[in-house]
Parts: sequence; C-alpha cells; structure tokens
Amino acid sequence: DFMKQGHGMLLLYTLKNPSFPEYSFSSESGVMCLDFHSDHPYLLAVGFYDGNVAIYNLKKASSQPSYKSNAKSGKHTEPVWQVKWQKDDMDNNSNFFSVSSDGRIVSWTLVKNELVHMDVIKLPADRTTMQGPEGLQLQTLGSGTSFDFHKKIDYLFLVGTEEGKIYKYSKSCSSQFLDVFEAHHMAVDSISWNPFHLKVFISCSSDWTVKIWDHTIKTPMFVYDLGTAVGDVAWSPYSSTVFAAVTTDGQAHVFDLNINKLEPLCTQLVVTRKKNKTTHIQFNPVYPIIIVGDERGLITCLKLSPNLRKMPKEKKGQEVKKGPEVEIAKLEKLLSLVREPESKE
Repeated sequence: DFMKQGHGMLLLYTLKNPSFPEYSFSSESGVMCLDFHSDHPYLLAVGFYDGNVAIYNLKKASSQPSYKSNAKSGKHTEPVWQVKWQKDDMDNNSNFFSVSSDGRIVSWTLVKNELVHMDVIKLPADRTTMQGPEGLQLQTLGSGTSFDFHKKIDYLFLVGTEEGKIYKYSKSCSSQFLDVFEAHHMAVDSISWNPFHLKVFISCSSDWTVKIWDHTIKTPMFVYDLGTAVGDVAWSPYSSTVFAAVTTDGQAHVFDLNINKLEPLCTQLVVTRKKNKTTHIQFNPVYPIIIVGDERGLITCLKLSPNLRKMPKEKKGQEVKKGPEVEIAKLEKLLSLVREPESKE
C-alpha cells in the first residue's frame, strides 16, 4: 500500500524447502527490486521504496547490507523500480544500474569500501519546464519504470517510462537518446531483450498489451491484448519464441509464437483470492519452472507441462539441430512474415 509504507523484507528460498527462507533480511523501507550478480552470486543488489539502493553480501553473517546509498551519496528521490548488475569495469570493480520514477538512471560502483554513484541519464519529460511558485521554472523529468541492457551489445539499453514511452540509449552517449518508441498508452511495466535474437525486445504495460519489437523499426511486430493490466513479462531461457506474462486478474499466460502466433498456449489462474494481483514472473534459467509473485506477498512456483516446452521432433536418421543459431532462425522466420517488404535490409 503506497500510502502506508512499512518495513521491507528480503527473503531467499531454496525450492527444496519452500516453507522457510534460507536467509532473511529486514529493512526500514519496502524492497522494490533485486538482482543477483551473475559472476558473484552471493552479491545481491536491492532497490528500495525510499529511493535508496544497497548491496547484500550473503557470505557475511550480518543482517545489514554491506553497502548502502544515503542522502549524501546520490540516492533517488522516488522509488527504485529496477536494479541491474553490469560487467565489472576496467578496474574490476563491481557495478550496477538503477532506475527510478525520479527520472534518473544511476550507475553505482563498488570502489574500495563505498558505493560511488554517477548519473548516467536524466529522462526527458514531455513538458520540459513547469511553472513553479513565484514564476520559477521547474525542470520536470520523465519517470523511469523499467530498463534492460542488450545481451551482446554491451553499451545499448532500453528504458521504459510511466508515460508509456521506450527510449533507446547508448552508454557512451547518454546525454541524448538514440531513439524513442511511442510504445504504450500507460506505464511500461517491464521490458526485456530476447536472449537469442539481437534485434528483438518485448514490453508490457498496464494498457493491457504485450508488444514484441525489432529495435530498428518504430512499430511493434506483434501485439497481444490480454484484456487486463499486464504486470510483468519474461522471455524463456530455452526458446527464442516462448514468453510468459502475468496479468492483474491473477493469471499467468504462456505463449510460443512458433506454435501459435495469435493466442497463448496456456492461460492459468495462479492466485485464487479475489483482489489479489499477480505482479511478477520469472523463468528458472535451467529447469522448466516459472515463479510468480503476487500482491499479498505469496510466491507460486509452477512447473511447465511437457506440451508447454515442446522441442522439435527428432525424425528417424535425421539429427535435430539445436542451439542459438536455430533459435535465432526460428524467430527471424516469424519476424520476416510481419516485416514490411521494403525494410528487409
């Protein structure tokens, strides 16, 4: 409840023991987002409702974060909606980015024993200045809600905003965005690059839609109307054409564009209580499992049935090709059906 802000909790579970967390940390402010470091999985970056960010080190037996921002060191003035680790910098320092409704995207680097911040971007607003009291010109910024870094082109990233726009930025030239997509009519709740195809990303919004884009084209390739606000969307790690979304009516939807370009393969009610919204969805990187989080703080773990993760059939005497090339080709084939003929190059 945004009006009644209370304490936050950070809990880490193993699927072997779902009834009790392995680690638990409590914080003064609500936890909005988190990200595990891919090379040092014991490092966890966290963003809070009060605009702070912190790093927890699970190797240390402390209930406090190892590093935390403060009012002096560049904390956000609004909730932090997403944090994402980056590759270590030239000096081998760990670093992550954060995005907040205050319109700033900030990079945080662990130098010696402190978090050093640097504003990477200030998001542009539609109305550049507002009239303040006594005729003061106030600068207003766009509100960032989500972002994602390109899987291969290290410097390229996307930012979704509360106004429904998606900006494409380069880290090297962060003062100006490279492109802007008029993506949604309401806030962009989640945005992510396809893990296989280098040009494709997906976005979802409270305007009921999930859209799939080619970042070189201004209009979406595929649009799905799920009939109610979409809280989160995620690509599967095993297939370039599979994604899952959760909607605020408590349902999870699994799509495989390779099997059906128009409808989800499965739409399932995940939470049973009325007025409980599903807010987050994530695929396990290895196993055919998805987890769904909801507004009441429950995490539901679901296993995808075999028909939701069909792999190409093996024909007698023929080897089925697998691997990233096959996944890229599969999605490329679908995109070529919807691309304009003249934009082939």
